[in-house]
Amino acid sequence: MKIKVTDLPYETVKTLPVTAHKQPKRPNWFFRTLLDTVSRGELKETDFTWEEIGMEKLPKNQPALFLMNHSCFLDLKIVSHILRDRHFQIVCTSDGFVGKGWLMRQLGCIPTRKFQNDTQLVRDMLYALHKLNSSVLMYPEASYSFDGTATPLPESVGKCLKMLKVPVVMIRTYGAFAHDPLYNNLRQRKVRVTATVEYLLSAEDVRQKTVQELNDILAGQFSFDNFRWQQENKIRVTELFRADGLNRVLYTCPCCKTEGQMQGKDISLTCSACGAVWQLTELGALKAENREETFTHIPDWYAWQRQLVRQQLRQGEYRLDVPVEIYMQVDEKAIYHVGNGRLVHDNTGFDLTGCEGQLHVKQSARTSYGLYADYYWYEIGDMICIGEGKNLYYCFPKVPGYFVAKTRLATEELYDLIKVQNKKDPEPENA
Repeated sequence: MKIKVTDLPYETVKTLPVTAHKQPKRPNWFFRTLLDTVSRGELKETDFTWEEIGMEKLPKNQPALFLMNHSCFLDLKIVSHILRDRHFQIVCTSDGFVGKGWLMRQLGCIPTRKFQNDTQLVRDMLYALHKLNSSVLMYPEASYSFDGTATPLPESVGKCLKMLKVPVVMIRTYGAFAHDPLYNNLRQRKVRVTATVEYLLSAEDVRQKTVQELNDILAGQFSFDNFRWQQENKIRVTELFRADGLNRVLYTCPCCKTEGQMQGKDISLTCSACGAVWQLTELGALKAENREETFTHIPDWYAWQRQLVRQQLRQGEYRLDVPVEIYMQVDEKAIYHVGNGRLVHDNTGFDLTGCEGQLHVKQSARTSYGLYADYYWYEIGDMICIGEGKNLYYCFPKVPGYFVAKTRLATEELYDLIKVQNKKDPEPENA
């Protein structure tokens, strides 16, 4: 899927008015039915089925908050089919409205902007639930999973549940990640996809439980390992391109410790620095071909890279400094290509400069618990997004490498380190 892009000077883009806030619109049954209809082709290809658990407790006309793990674009088609007999709104990132804002609102979508206070989003969700009598679907993870495991949940989710005061339902998919993993450039595999729809919490449960208890319950629900699931269920991915782009996720060689020299091609992952080769098996495991076994499980390799990044941050050695193409979003008309610049990321946060010295944006490391980043974003390229005020800045590294995955890891780990440090050194109380 592509997005409308317009070339404009930065000086022009920064003067454009922001799209005015609009209250959620109850879904139009015609467009929602149309979406369900066009979705059935891919769902049929994946032999999609789902199981309901405890859903007899939720009447068809009772609004609820539906939470769903986020694996790929198929998720939207899945939920459109599962919830086709209910009125429901979908919380989605604001870039999804670019060039099609009217249609997205007809479908009941609610835009949310990254890096901004989410009080407006909560108000929109309350309006949808209690004024429109419509359920709300939300993907609480920061972004699509890179390694097939859950991405961090915001600490505010529990508080959000307390404010919404409605039942909570969990939709969990199985096989969607194996069908269309993000690193594989939108190339779909022949994998059966299923889902469970589980009544998780009543409104009374939400009222009685503490925010921490709610967060703990959701953390358990969003604890998964898609590669482990694939192996345990003997799900075979036979496509010969299954390792294409895997170097985006596994960017550091465990044999020689070199970064950015991994190459994922066909069914193999190769280190250009030392020549180590791994095969990605049909069951999603790694098999070393010319070295002693290191990692056989992709999430274990990814977790090891996380440890390396955390060590670099603690020692003050972490730094990203890369030339980028810069795109901006300020409204729903287009994504604006404003020029090129340089993106720096270190222990203090992000620093973006460019557009012949006209643009300079800083984003503190305290701003976000995660990073909005993507591979092959709207078929443009690998992307890192930062935000400031009304604007979002989409940065596309101009040199090939491993920047997206490592920068996401660094953002998550840096936020955690700051949080731990703040607990050790609390700010003094005002006299």
